[in-house]
Amino acid sequence: MDKDSRQRDAGLFPRKVVPVLIPMPAERAYSYALPEGSEAEPGQIVQVPLGPRLVPGIVWDGPADVINPDKLREIVQVFDCPPIVEPMRRFIDWVSAYTLSPPGLVARMALRAPAAFDPEPMIEALRLTDSRPERLTAARERVLEQAGDGLAWTRSGLAHAAGVSASVIDGLFAQGVFEPVKLPPPPVVTAPDPDYQPAELEAGQAEAAAELRKSVCEGGFNVTLLDGVTGSGKTEVYFEAIAQAVHQGRQVLILLPEIALTAAFLDRFHARFGARPAEWHSELPPRMREKVWRQTAEAGVSVVAGARSALFLPFADLGLIIVDEEHDPAYKQEDRVFYNARDMAVVRARLAGIPVVLASATPSIESRVNAEQGRYRHLELPSRYAEAVLPDLKLVDLRRHAPARGGFLSPVLLKAMAETLARKEQSLLFLNRRGYAPLTLCRVCGHRFECPDCSSWLVEHRFRGQLQCHHCGHTEPTPHACPSCGTLDHLAACGPGIERIAEEADKHFPDARTIVLSSDMLGGTRRLRIELEAIAKGEADIVIGTQLVAKGHNFPLMTLVGVVDADLGLSNGDPRAAERTYQLLSQVTGRAGRSGHKSLGLIQTFQPQHPVMQAFASGDPGAFYDRETDERRRAMLPPFGRLASVIVSAATRLEAEGHARNLRAAAPATPGIMVLGPAEAPLALIRGRHRFRLLVHGERGRDMQGFVRQMLAQAPKARGSVQVQVDIDPQSFL
Repeated sequence: MDKDSRQRDAGLFPRKVVPVLIPMPAERAYSYALPEGSEAEPGQIVQVPLGPRLVPGIVWDGPADVINPDKLREIVQVFDCPPIVEPMRRFIDWVSAYTLSPPGLVARMALRAPAAFDPEPMIEALRLTDSRPERLTAARERVLEQAGDGLAWTRSGLAHAAGVSASVIDGLFAQGVFEPVKLPPPPVVTAPDPDYQPAELEAGQAEAAAELRKSVCEGGFNVTLLDGVTGSGKTEVYFEAIAQAVHQGRQVLILLPEIALTAAFLDRFHARFGARPAEWHSELPPRMREKVWRQTAEAGVSVVAGARSALFLPFADLGLIIVDEEHDPAYKQEDRVFYNARDMAVVRARLAGIPVVLASATPSIESRVNAEQGRYRHLELPSRYAEAVLPDLKLVDLRRHAPARGGFLSPVLLKAMAETLARKEQSLLFLNRRGYAPLTLCRVCGHRFECPDCSSWLVEHRFRGQLQCHHCGHTEPTPHACPSCGTLDHLAACGPGIERIAEEADKHFPDARTIVLSSDMLGGTRRLRIELEAIAKGEADIVIGTQLVAKGHNFPLMTLVGVVDADLGLSNGDPRAAERTYQLLSQVTGRAGRSGHKSLGLIQTFQPQHPVMQAFASGDPGAFYDRETDERRRAMLPPFGRLASVIVSAATRLEAEGHARNLRAAAPATPGIMVLGPAEAPLALIRGRHRFRLLVHGERGRDMQGFVRQMLAQAPKARGSVQVQVDIDPQSFL
């Protein structure tokens, strides 16, 4: 043992200990010793031993929890990687505390690309020297001319540019005509040019854009609600804020509800800035994810457009956040860490001291109330761009204009479709229900096909010949005979899905070109993008789709939108049902008339007197929002009250119900907060697990997290197959 080791063991040179947050369900950071001579500051990404494995982690803030430093395991490696900046570390802690999730699980979302922790390898390249080849051929002459600018070239790139084979390059290199050099890895995207192609803004747009540019210039935290009708040019307005941030050398995050379906948005960004933003979403290949993660951390990427998980990218110098379609339910994550990306984007902006823009044609009631109360700046764009007008909206009372027997399209809608086809324009039929039919039953014995692992019916997908559960993914072939009574050819499809509507449309308009769009269609995202491009080019006459057709697409020839079943979302017991139905109807009918053609929206309903239908048909969103806001206020529902959902699941109903009742009994007596339940969840069985739900309802100023945390701590620990999930600010009540 050397002298230094003896002195360290004697306590003269104590080992340096740091806390490390590991991406696992850990409630706190673990303590690790630094190897002698090593340094690791807070935010540094390291590799540490955990049991028999080596895992990544983040050196965390604060003192380490140490009992005996000499018994601690050492950090194996400090990665050559930019550290996670301090505002991001505070954000991880904040999300953990707010959602009642272990901080290690939140940190896991920030460490999604472990291969990116090491620097990208340099690229081998060649550069021309002063030497010349012994023999000059035409091919070699082209190579020398191409490389004569003194720049470094990759071997394959130079061969391609000069129109020669790689062996010509190798021969020149062997004669010393080229020398090897190393090049840094190329950027994942070209840097955007803020002055490339500014849009011509109308007066209202220009005023809103000036306000956004001002907020970026002034810096500091502020929230702007950009509220504009469909087709008003909101995207072009917030592009000006992005341009200002890029001018200042800051990074920008654009959140989109479904980035994999927004090729049109990326094209618009390219037209404005001369380059596409870096993308971040689940469809991205792993190698590209690693490049985007690394270059974001190194500030090599200026703008990232991504789904909700992009909120946890390690931006080096984030200067602006945009949340497009801020009302969209897709921003809510309901797996492991339950969070709403829109709300967390506001928090991240506040912790970083930067502006955030929330854009929507149908803002959430929470955002509108915040604007009315002065927490958010409110910018409105009440009219469409270039004098295009919104579609005329009409309710079709299905009690008076009933479809033909066995059909679901009313005579009123069919007549409008025929007239639209005659004008060589496009029609959109919207039904937010996938597949052919939501229920299949036997006409003889009444047997209904249901999922063996969930409390839900199997949906028929006739195009694929399958019955499928949309909750757990269980599939089985569509049978010809009833499995209960054995009767052949007596299975009946009950209710419509989009495949059945397509069948009906084809029966009435056999010569029309029809496209069916759904998130579960064969071919996945790639095919969806191709289909959307075809619609935009006018290569379809009738489009039939679910809610993904409502997400900001621009179809120039679309002049008719028919909503097949507008009542579908009003009967599920969700406190936000009226708001979501109104938003969805507004968004989908907003696909019509965007290029200036006269357009029409027909809403089929059995409840034309329902307040949502009346408000929608009147074209007065203010009246609807005022009424809905008043109802929320009286019921003390968000944003005037607080909700938390606690879901208890287990392999048996008895276990789930028993633990749910124990939780209820452990709830502290707190003024202003009450616990409802436990009761079976509307979906009482999912993937073979029985589910009970407690709903915690409290006044706005109450400490909901503290209440739930105390209830969980005082209740017996979950044992056996029991699992408990906490959802603060729930969006789904199933």
